Amino acid sequence: MASSIRINKICQHCGNEFIAKTTVTKYCGDNCAKRAYKARKKAEKIELNNQETQQIIEDSIIELQTKDFLSVAEVCQLFKVSRTTIWRLMKEGKVNAARIGRKKFITRASINALFKPPIEIKPKPVETEELQIETCWNIGEVERLFNLNSKTLYDAILRFDVPKIQQGKFVYVPKENIISIFGQPK
Repeated sequence: MASSIRINKICQHCGNEFIAKTTVTKYCGDNCAKRAYKARKKAEKIELNNQETQQIIEDSIIELQTKDFLSVAEVCQLFKVSRTTIWRLMKEGKVNAARIGRKKFITRASINALFKPPIEIKPKPVETEELQIETCWNIGEVERLFNLNSKTLYDAILRFDVPKIQQGKFVYVPKENIISIFGQPK
């Protein structure tokens, strides 16, 4: 039984308008249907190839994560950074490397140490009630003794919670706290 339906549609491949005899027709003719099929198959092959490539990359990264010693090229691949970045980190001493022949190898522990936050040593705070002016320096003396500018000194006082006492127009800080932060005066 032939259908008498006539519907105006647009071809999903070429975009031209055509008259369809069924409601499920997608293409204007056999050539567009064949070309659309080939395009679908090509897209499927490309997607499959991309998935295989991604799987190979993931497998190589998993293998690199299990190694204890990595070459510079492997570290670059693992972190997606340039060789220059790795060489700079080695030069700055942030990453330890050992030379074997013509290659340099970096330990896993050295790489993991890059991502650990630095440990801050805070000197024990001295109670302000116990502070005696005789055991303290004023801010000007600290700046002169340690050759510091006032911004650096105030940042350190805030960061390490150094107690202060104010007497008149002078601010005093305990000598032992300042020495524990900056070392012995020059």
